Amino acid sequence: MGAGGISIWQLLIILVIVLLLFGTKRLKGIGSDLGNAIKGFRSAMSEGEKAEQESETKLVEQSAEKRVAEGDVGAGQREQAKSSKKSS
Repeated sequence: MGAGGISIWQLLIILVIVLLLFGTKRLKGIGSDLGNAIKGFRSAMSEGEKAEQESETKLVEQSAEKRVAEGDVGAGQREQAKSSKKSS
């Protein structure tokens, strides 16, 4: 490899040193903890996106209802607003 590159042999030596320092049981625990942390992060991100979409939908519905109440919406748009409200 070129300057600054890590070869496969260097990675194997690092792996052996880490195994000697921590042991397999401790590394297994660290790996499972890291996996659980990543899983929790992903679920929190998906919950946040879901909440954002719900709030966005509510704002659109409120805006449509306000426009219907004020009479700014044509007859065809009123029917669309009513049908979207019923389907929710």
